[in-house]
Amino acid sequence: MNQDWQKFLTTQGAQIQDSSVSHFGEAAAERQAARDGTVLCELGQFGTLRASGEEAESFLQNLLSNDIREVSATRAQLSSLNSPKGRMLATLLIWRDGDDFLLQLPRALSEPIRKKLSMYVLRAKVKISDVSDEIVTLGVSGADAQEILRARFGELPQGQLGVAKNESGSLIRVGETRWQINTAPHRANTLWTELKRKARPVGSACWDWLNIRSGIPVILPQTQEQFVAQMANLDLVNGVNFKKGCYPGQEIVARTQYLGKLKRRMYLAHVDSSKAPQPGDELFSADMEGQASGMLANVAAAPSGGYDVLAVLLTSSRETQQVHWKSLQGTELQFLPLPYTIPAN
Repeated sequence: MNQDWQKFLTTQGAQIQDSSVSHFGEAAAERQAARDGTVLCELGQFGTLRASGEEAESFLQNLLSNDIREVSATRAQLSSLNSPKGRMLATLLIWRDGDDFLLQLPRALSEPIRKKLSMYVLRAKVKISDVSDEIVTLGVSGADAQEILRARFGELPQGQLGVAKNESGSLIRVGETRWQINTAPHRANTLWTELKRKARPVGSACWDWLNIRSGIPVILPQTQEQFVAQMANLDLVNGVNFKKGCYPGQEIVARTQYLGKLKRRMYLAHVDSSKAPQPGDELFSADMEGQASGMLANVAAAPSGGYDVLAVLLTSSRETQQVHWKSLQGTELQFLPLPYTIPAN
């Protein structure tokens, strides 16, 4: 996190840990505000990579699961970087900054993925740099978010992942009532002060909870190389293009799409526990005879207590069994509806 920005947040009452805001003094009330009100989040849990150079577009096109040519000044994109075996190494939110591409991912993966991408550069005219501390990213969510942001940005982007820009930075519509702002550190203080007049500041984890409730998977260090894109529903949130050319893992991703039955999908669930589940925790059901039937992908504390999770599971276990956290004797998952439909096999 940019040091000047961190100092400013501290003056605003932020409790900061590992480059993200834990809370502003009332964690439980902040989670309830994320559910019921209009909130302002500092998204320091994410980092940003910049791909620059005249061959940046073709470079990324050859590596990522989505068609990078569809990213424009007015449209952002979800995508993934995969292993040769088709397993996701990172999920990415991508937008343009002039001729450059900005790739957002969990901050803990920023440097490892920068190194990974740099290994592919060879003689390509492209540079991959970590600009996480050069960009401040804010999230605004809630029924009044659109009205608040129109006062600052004027005309707002239409449609999922639409983008608008002005002197304040770029604005990405990440949901019906959710927006992400990317701005320069020297502009962030003024922007924060203006927005917090009508939106309550809340901890960064509130945004993680909103992502979970939206069914948006985020690959973390604990879940790297665990899921093919379709297992985590990345295809259902437009993070995969099945008509583009080759990229690492493309054959596996395509085979999963067109051949055979997809055996695993991602589901939204609640874990009623006082102890926090963790991404990467295994899930069990009686049909698997002691073997895990799934894994937690993302976890966040829920406004009403316990934890909401995104769980990648065998579809057969989800449809016919009770599913338990960590063991057959563990807490049973309570499944909730996703905001999109999982297609039948």
